[in-house]
Amino acid sequence: MKRSIFIIIVLMAACVGGILGSIVTLRYFDSIVPYNSIEERQHIKLTSYDHDTAYRVPDQLNFLSPAKKVTAAVVHIRTAYGPGDFSVNPLEYYFDAPARASGSGVIISDDGYIVTNNHVIEDANTIEVVMNNNQRFYAKVIGTDPSTDLALLKIKSRNLPFVSYGDSDAINPGEWVLAIGNPFDLNSTVTAGIVSAKARNIGILRDKNNLQVEAFIQTDAAVNPGNSGGALVNLKGELIGINSAIATSTGSYAGYSFAIPVSLVKKVMDDLLEFGEVQRGLLGIQITDVNASIAEDLNLNISQGVLVSRVNAGSAADQSGITTGDVIVAINKHPVSTVSELQEWVARNRPGKEIDVTYLRKGNTTNVKARLKNNEGTETVIKRDVSYELGGATVEDVRYKELIKVQLEGGVRIKNVRPGKWKEAGVKDGFIIGFIDKIAVDNVEDLNRILEFKRGGILVEGYYPDGKKGLFGVKW
Repeated sequence: MKRSIFIIIVLMAACVGGILGSIVTLRYFDSIVPYNSIEERQHIKLTSYDHDTAYRVPDQLNFLSPAKKVTAAVVHIRTAYGPGDFSVNPLEYYFDAPARASGSGVIISDDGYIVTNNHVIEDANTIEVVMNNNQRFYAKVIGTDPSTDLALLKIKSRNLPFVSYGDSDAINPGEWVLAIGNPFDLNSTVTAGIVSAKARNIGILRDKNNLQVEAFIQTDAAVNPGNSGGALVNLKGELIGINSAIATSTGSYAGYSFAIPVSLVKKVMDDLLEFGEVQRGLLGIQITDVNASIAEDLNLNISQGVLVSRVNAGSAADQSGITTGDVIVAINKHPVSTVSELQEWVARNRPGKEIDVTYLRKGNTTNVKARLKNNEGTETVIKRDVSYELGGATVEDVRYKELIKVQLEGGVRIKNVRPGKWKEAGVKDGFIIGFIDKIAVDNVEDLNRILEFKRGGILVEGYYPDGKKGLFGVKW
């Protein structure tokens, strides 16, 4: 009996020893197992692990989908100043080389409309758009609005990726956002942060009529020079802002960035597309933020709101009964506690639009309707004039069947050439303009728009009715 027990104990000890020995050997001495490549070795060691950890990230924190969705629709904008890439005098390029700058833009329609900052393309002779896939286009300026620092560009292409509009009113401080752009010429850079605040006024915009609107979305997503004009998106990949500025003492990112809310972007883009310039509806008042000191001085029972310090005679506010000393607390039922909030909500509307204004007077709340007016005191919208007399010649649209003969999709005919810019360049009657600085010209209205933003020498390409090609340098 004792011998049987002894044998069992020996067998158990042998089994345990064998197992422990195997574990130690596999763990500490497996380097002797031969392998042919480092990758093979890695696969051996990592077979028990799953390389893809994205599924572990909650949907609320998954940046992969929005980043991939938006990146293809954010473009790199390169601008040239001075003689430009198409100078009339080729020697001018060498003795007075053009200055260059860059920024970002966001494609907002599949047929080539792009939103960017006004300061990105302001005074540029040529504007080049580089896609995420390295395709290049020359862009025309549809319109600009310095008062909001926005501009609308157009490139000639179809079926482009674009970023859909989101709702900047629905976002709140603390929500995750992504900033996508081209800082320091580093294409397609994605950074993440949260919304830090809304309706920020940082005093960087200037307008000759003092109509600048600053109601920025503040974030802590890293933004640097070159990000201007790029996209600020939510985690659905929807556009909620256009990155415009940073708060810095060094010129580089120092913790906070600022974006124009898409609620304002949409209105400005529609105005520029339809009219060529922004249609600003105005209440016609001078205003200031209510603070604790003002509230005490005026014996107000609130410490937030917008104090009316002056009402212009005959303005929308004047005609609706608003007077000096009233405190506006809401526009269209949306609470406004600062000047920047009020400016944004009013700026979303065109002249002639009726808005609801809520204000306090002597402790009583009053709601009135106010029909907004433009800067000239009328309710009409102002459309860009189209001139048919340009540079000492008459210009006219060309019928499509004539364009086909010279293989153009659009164009403008020059006739009645008189002493002036066209004649000096050698252009003769009947010449059809097809391109200016490599930008396609669709019609007379388009020609007016292109020439409005041109300075100095321009390169004009086109055809005469007999099919002969013409190439001219015109001093504009």
